[in-house]
Amino acid sequence: MVEDGHALVQRRTLRVLATSQAVGALGITIGVATASLLARDLSGSEELAGLAQTTQVLGAAVGSWGLARLMGARGRRSGLVTGYLVGASGGALAVVAGVVGSMALLLLGACLLGATSSANYAARYAATDLAAPASRGRSLSVVVWATTIGAVVGPNLTGPAGDLARRLGIPELTGPFALGAIGMLVAAVVIGVRLRPDPLLLARESRAATPAPAATATPARPVPRRPVREIVREQPAIAAAIGGLAAAHAVMISVMVMTPLHMQHGGSDLEVIGIVISVHVLGMYAFAPLVGMAADRFGRVTVMAVGGGLLLLSLLLCALAPEGSSPQIFVGLFLLGLGWSLATVAGATMVAELAPLESVTDVQGAADLTMGLAAAAGSAASGVIVGELGFPVLAGFASIFAVAVLVAATLAGRTGFSPPTAFSG
Repeated sequence: MVEDGHALVQRRTLRVLATSQAVGALGITIGVATASLLARDLSGSEELAGLAQTTQVLGAAVGSWGLARLMGARGRRSGLVTGYLVGASGGALAVVAGVVGSMALLLLGACLLGATSSANYAARYAATDLAAPASRGRSLSVVVWATTIGAVVGPNLTGPAGDLARRLGIPELTGPFALGAIGMLVAAVVIGVRLRPDPLLLARESRAATPAPAATATPARPVPRRPVREIVREQPAIAAAIGGLAAAHAVMISVMVMTPLHMQHGGSDLEVIGIVISVHVLGMYAFAPLVGMAADRFGRVTVMAVGGGLLLLSLLLCALAPEGSSPQIFVGLFLLGLGWSLATVAGATMVAELAPLESVTDVQGAADLTMGLAAAAGSAASGVIVGELGFPVLAGFASIFAVAVLVAATLAGRTGFSPPTAFSG
């Protein structure tokens, strides 16, 4: 009966998380196509165009750790609501930055905006708290897939958002951030009202209520949280999974943030740039359920390795893409998203199932922190590389991270990793 009850709660949890992801993703992706352009206009330098996205990624990295600590103490609901509210305030600050012409204010807003990315990352882990071991990949991927709705619609609202901004008398490039802030507020309300009971707290209560083995005379005691470094030492596959997550995210972010600038150099307008970004995020999220099923069926290691291979292919196409709109940039950005999806669904599932329950949010927060820092480094370098050497050189630079994904998959395979057969923890 307890398992049946958990199954019902799990299905409801997935529906709530999917809804919030769809709305929250709209909030975070609608400004992707314009962030680098607004930063360039405010700073007056193409070399600094990637700073807004870099700061946002850094905000997501720090936010992931902070939200993980909050969720570890108070559950998933508190952490997710906090992330979306902080992100909404960041979107509002980005609008103000455009109005007053302040690059510093834009960077502060972008940093706070990163908290929404942190919440989105945490939501995929929340989907695994009550999931059966054999379906963790599918449960995680359902939430990732839900991001497709907002992520694909968001960039395509770039043009209409610009029109709205003109009618409101604010800079055209700030319109997407205004709409994004509204989406994040809606996501916070959905989680705050509907995510009950809290899946992480319920998982902990269920384990505490599990009868001790008959041979055990002493009653069960609460299991203390363990340091992440200790867990990683004992579980080398977790370290490999985190490395793969970080490398895949660095590839995706460093190329994606500079694509609008590369296309604008060739005369592409905001609508066309928005379509390319939509194709990219379609690859990131739309096929996630199939990716999750593949991870459950063929193994996390295999799926991560295929993801690394697709990332390399995407970078080759991007390197061959001329400025402006081209078939190469459309296909390259789509494969960039699909390769990211394969690597991150596989890596995140490994982290979720190997981390002990008492420390699961700490391990997940460390994974997202590492992922964010790697992506921030790639994003920071991307603006300088494109400004000085060009977009093809950036694709070559990013291939280093794509190879690292393949190395991480190889190392995870050598640890003898295989999914557990019982509830994690």
